[in-house]
Amino acid sequence: MIEIQRTNGDKVNFLVKSKAGKTLLTSVDYSNKQEMEKTIKQLASPKNLVQKIERKTNFEGQFLFHLKAETGSLIGSSGLYSSEAGMENGIKNLKKNLF
Repeated sequence: MIEIQRTNGDKVNFLVKSKAGKTLLTSVDYSNKQEMEKTIKQLASPKNLVQKIERKTNFEGQFLFHLKAETGSLIGSSGLYSSEAGMENGIKNLKKNLF
């Protein structure tokens, strides 16, 4: 499920949520809704999604992932996970909820 929201000022972003309502990914802020909707449409194509996910560990040992466009620019980030398995499950859920 994708939820669109207004952020500070005139900017918008989107959240990808699980069926249980947990936020799996928060996008970067977009200056206009059309640009954001274009990104969402591109995400609906599953063929290269695996290559666009960048797994990370922060300095406190927590896990997170970034979703990047084919150009390498950041689309959005996950929340923090306490385990690598939890992060992988978040990625799996993200894929299920985008298609």
